[in-house]
Amino acid sequence: MASRRPDSFDGLGYRGRDDPLYGASYPVRSAGASAELQHHHWVTTPPDIPGSRNLHPGERTPQYDEPLGEPGGSGWDAPQPGVPPAEQLNRFAGFGIGLVSLFTENVLVHPCVVFRRQCQVNYHARCYHLTPFSAVGVMYTITKAQGPKALWKGMGSTFIVHGVTLGAEGIISEFTPLPRELPHRWSWKQLAGHLVLKGLTAVVALPFYCASLIETVQSDIVRDDSSSGLLDCVREGLARLLGVGAPHSHRLLPLSSLLLPAALHAVLRYAIAASIQRATLWLHQRSRKRGPDPSNPLDAYFPELVAAWAGSLVADIMVFPLETMLHRLSLQGTRTIIDATDGIMATGNGSTPLVLPVNTQYDGISDCLQAIDRKEGPAGFYRGFGALVAQYTLHGALLAAAKTLLRLLLLDRKHS
Repeated sequence: MASRRPDSFDGLGYRGRDDPLYGASYPVRSAGASAELQHHHWVTTPPDIPGSRNLHPGERTPQYDEPLGEPGGSGWDAPQPGVPPAEQLNRFAGFGIGLVSLFTENVLVHPCVVFRRQCQVNYHARCYHLTPFSAVGVMYTITKAQGPKALWKGMGSTFIVHGVTLGAEGIISEFTPLPRELPHRWSWKQLAGHLVLKGLTAVVALPFYCASLIETVQSDIVRDDSSSGLLDCVREGLARLLGVGAPHSHRLLPLSSLLLPAALHAVLRYAIAASIQRATLWLHQRSRKRGPDPSNPLDAYFPELVAAWAGSLVADIMVFPLETMLHRLSLQGTRTIIDATDGIMATGNGSTPLVLPVNTQYDGISDCLQAIDRKEGPAGFYRGFGALVAQYTLHGALLAAAKTLLRLLLLDRKHS
């Protein structure tokens, strides 16, 4: 049976773990691509985990009466007695790599996302936490005083926002001519429709994103665990959309005032991340003296992982000021209490961090822009930037560790 290239990893989905509202783009290798620079389609569907048995173009589901590995069948090679085939080892390696990346992106770095958002909306703080050293120190202080769950709050709601975003994108693309993915040779009309789809998806998910933001930054000290549940994000999002539920302050901005910054943030972040990913993959192919070896997991998976990591990092850095303004406008008037990001301990028993209310008075995005620049300076737009650096440093370190471990395993296999 002719050997096939192992399943390629369909991207990382950097939506930003740090930013759950917006889906990321995933490069997918087209069937029959050459060993040189391969064509990519930029899509926003959930990625296949490398090594999983998801079908790809040209494949079909093996029938029950077709032995796996028989010539003419489309199943997977049956393992040889004693020594597993190289393809199955590559599948398992890719599956492990994908799990490490997805776990890091969606779970492990969540405390960095929580602290970054708290810094962005805390205009009282004297320390801006522009470096990861001060950010990690205060994160440790909060965790020590309130317990580990203090920086893991709101993680369930971020997955709900992911689901709402993907569902809205799929429904809109089905009932409109807006393309959900771009072919390799796209026209400007297709590109404009694709970006409009991203903006509309962000608008649909906006009320749920606002509810998730509140869950993420709300201090655990004032949180009522008995009344909190996994679907609170959905309930609060619908209440914000319909204008019902618990009364908010008169300073609460209507969702119509948030549509432009939310859509602009989604479109810019997606465009920047996709462009950097594609450029990184192109430079990687140009720098190689020979074509990639599809049977080598290092060539099959890691270039796309690194490209997605780099694209998300550059995009988050460039849209950081816009994200700060969006978070402040979304939280205004919601009576949210956050932890003191300066790490000051309250008087008394000395074990409870000081909490602060969010009492902003912005009239809109232009007023927010002018107020931050006038009162906090240009650095005010980058409050919590050190937490972003810590987030991508941790993710990059785990990717490097996984690559080193896989290289060692491949060397041991060659020597055995």
